[in-house]
Amino acid sequence: MAPALIVLAYFIGALPTGLVLVRLLRGEDIRKHGSGNIGTVNVLRVAGPAVAAAVLLVDVLKGLIPVLLALHAGGPAAGDAAIKAGLAPWAVVAAGLAAIAGHNWSIFLGFRGGKGIATSFGVLAGLSLQAALVAAIVWVVVVAITRFSSLGSLVAMVSVPIVLWRLRTPPEYVAFGIIASLFAIYRHRTNIQRLVAGTELRVTDRVAKP
Repeated sequence: MAPALIVLAYFIGALPTGLVLVRLLRGEDIRKHGSGNIGTVNVLRVAGPAVAAAVLLVDVLKGLIPVLLALHAGGPAAGDAAIKAGLAPWAVVAAGLAAIAGHNWSIFLGFRGGKGIATSFGVLAGLSLQAALVAAIVWVVVVAITRFSSLGSLVAMVSVPIVLWRLRTPPEYVAFGIIASLFAIYRHRTNIQRLVAGTELRVTDRVAKP
């Protein structure tokens, strides 16, 4: 059960939401505009808030659905500990990480993809809604102050393992937080370089249309 779900999670995560929706609704290749990323913020710059909201919702669900499937794979929970009804914590975490890996390195895009933040948030929401809310607040505060989505994403993801540890979640969940934050740092390495150089795009920057 666990291996099949992990593979399924990868393919769910690999669906290139931003690329597909922008192409269907705007007839453009999102990778040729703005930062070139297929994620929500670049979609916002190129295609506007409505399309960006749709991309955000689907990308979050790509992370949330595999975790919920893993948590409830064994049937209804007994009591308030849903984890007892499903797969072992390591398998739940593996499914979540597979979804993020699918988004970041999609088989449908030649093993390229997005930064994985929205999908990571979906996984986190399935593991701990409290931790997800804290991460969301951190992102909002940092972006409100700096206008840099990439910086907000990095700070929010680095906070995840700390918050999960403070909430006394299973150690596998804390390990997820560490690995997911490392994924985020790696995927944002060019953003980090641009932040240092002062050339990073802000959330409010618009992209000139050809």
